[in-house]
Amino acid sequence: MPSTQAERRAPAVAYFSMEIALESEIPTYSGGLGVLAGDTVRAAADLGVPMVAVTLAYREGHFAQRLDSFGSQVTLPDPWLPEARTEQMPARVSVDIEGRSVTIRAWRYCVEGIRGSAVPVLLLDTNLPENAPEDRGLTDDLYGGDQRYRLAQEAVLGLGGMRMLSALGFASTLRVYHMNEGHCALAPLALAEQLAGSRAGPAEAAVAQRDAVRERFVFTTHTPVAAGHDRFPLDLVGGVLGGEYAAALNDPSFVENGAVNMTRLGLHFSRFASGVSMRHGQISRAMFPEHRIATITNGVDAGRWVAPPFAALFDEYIPHWREENLGLRDALILPEARVIDAHGQAKARLVEGIAAHTGVHLNPGVFTIGFARRATGYKRAAMLLSDLDRLRRIAVEVGPLQVVYAGKAHPRDTQGQDVIRQIFAAAESLRGTVPVVYVQDYDMALAGDLVAGVDVWLNTPEQPLEASGTSGMKAALNGVPSLSVLDGWWIEGHVEGVTGWSIRDHWDGMPDAAAETNSLYRKLAEQILPLYYGDRDGYARVMRSAIALNGSFFNAQRMVRQYAANAYLL
Repeated sequence: MPSTQAERRAPAVAYFSMEIALESEIPTYSGGLGVLAGDTVRAAADLGVPMVAVTLAYREGHFAQRLDSFGSQVTLPDPWLPEARTEQMPARVSVDIEGRSVTIRAWRYCVEGIRGSAVPVLLLDTNLPENAPEDRGLTDDLYGGDQRYRLAQEAVLGLGGMRMLSALGFASTLRVYHMNEGHCALAPLALAEQLAGSRAGPAEAAVAQRDAVRERFVFTTHTPVAAGHDRFPLDLVGGVLGGEYAAALNDPSFVENGAVNMTRLGLHFSRFASGVSMRHGQISRAMFPEHRIATITNGVDAGRWVAPPFAALFDEYIPHWREENLGLRDALILPEARVIDAHGQAKARLVEGIAAHTGVHLNPGVFTIGFARRATGYKRAAMLLSDLDRLRRIAVEVGPLQVVYAGKAHPRDTQGQDVIRQIFAAAESLRGTVPVVYVQDYDMALAGDLVAGVDVWLNTPEQPLEASGTSGMKAALNGVPSLSVLDGWWIEGHVEGVTGWSIRDHWDGMPDAAAETNSLYRKLAEQILPLYYGDRDGYARVMRSAIALNGSFFNAQRMVRQYAANAYLL
């Protein structure tokens, strides 16, 4: 049961997320959604927001990545033991899956805040001897299995998570339930049942308690593409959850072509909803015009993502930046020489780490481009390498450069795996002119070194498919400017030549890969490399502005405060 000072404050907010990144050694995350959730929880702990979080344990982790000499990806299990890193809670609850009662336990991990507060994170686990073998593995794999497996997982998270909060004594003080994406959208049905009492079934409770439930739920959507929203056919819902839940979910408000749209379900039961950037909010309102969708742009946890050399520099010049990230706007007072020195230390760490992991020895004096994110088609990781002759000329005629890549492709994403192989092939062609290294098994630890140690952060998504993106925010905290397509958060954070550079000069037109590639090369050759090699103090001023303008705003403290004021109403 709750034991720390913050937990004794009686959590008022329950935060549900399919994945939450707690530590690199606890592989309960796959990418941006989970890392954002972890940063949200950390900011809540830092700010003293009374919160409890709910996710799944994922004993088999996401996956470990191994790449052969051609860039072909092999995936391996990445297991961890909750017993070794968390505390088992005493309660047990159950959900019915395919007519079987599945018992759920919870493990507690406490995220400590900088002022002594903490947020407990409950990791739900069905690996219990009383469960059938097929049910013991329901909380093993993150985004694994088929639709049946995914729906069963979402039932454990939404229905089981709500019941676990009640069993552990949290429900009596909770005022708000925050669903981070549609994976959590069954949670409102569980609250409706609790409010209606045991005599009402799910369908009756969902209708009778809709208004009461809506007053308690808020929703964040992260997906700007219709195909990216979970949908489950009603016959599958009936087979997995039972006929009563199928009846409760058979509502034209969230059923499309015989399938339950989980985002529409979450929106239906929420009094407040938001997208994760200005642009994404616009797209979401067009996708779901019957709902009011606000915008709370994502942010990242400064305490986690600021590298030690910059943390020491901030401690000296900007006291209390950890307690109040907005204070980073004062980074404009940092001496250029000190910024260059701090970045040099971060870059040396990155170069040493890459040598240790890959055997490739990069030159710390050479301009270094970083690109690291999930390997999938729309991220267009190979855009920089689309004209190798032009890249060679830039390196020879303007200034040397080197490139660091990282990122996992989902085991079923053959296009993403092909992109990795393309990068390996291009790296071989560029050998001797432009060093290109792909670091395998991208995780939070590697991300921390990359966002602090490269000289520019490259981002090339196909518009408008970047809902927000947060890696560039992490880079900005460490004085690393972005070179990015104007999409997601960069529309709001970009000031040309001040916080970084845009690929093309507008965000409201149609994607044009040829024009974007030309813009990337042109900015690199005509502006970025000449500034880096010809005016290091001038480049340091761009770095400093990235911290002051982007780091001070695109942080999780500001984001959580907006949620508290506009969604939680705390």
